[in-house]
Amino acid sequence: MQANPRYAGKPLLRLLECYVLWAIDELPEKEASSLVSMTPKLQNLYKSDGQWQDIIAGTVDMDAEMPERLKVLWARNVEIAQQNGAALTPQQFAEMVVDDNFAG
Repeated sequence: MQANPRYAGKPLLRLLECYVLWAIDELPEKEASSLVSMTPKLQNLYKSDGQWQDIIAGTVDMDAEMPERLKVLWARNVEIAQQNGAALTPQQFAEMVVDDNFAG
């Protein structure tokens, strides 16, 4: 994962961002592979079964429709950014979603 002060002491924060990136089909392959490798550790840590996405979703009580809702929200936010002459990167979107909905 990334060495960024944003995530210091907040390991779930980056995992949530990765979940958002995965849901909008923008998760880099290198991180996707790392998360697959981490799955057994995540299963043990969160006492849960399933793939890493399932574990993260379950940890914060996301429902099964969340990936589709995130895709719709991503498309809408990209369109809004373009209308305002701005660019929105997938990482910016992921951080925005996590900060607005999951950061406490």
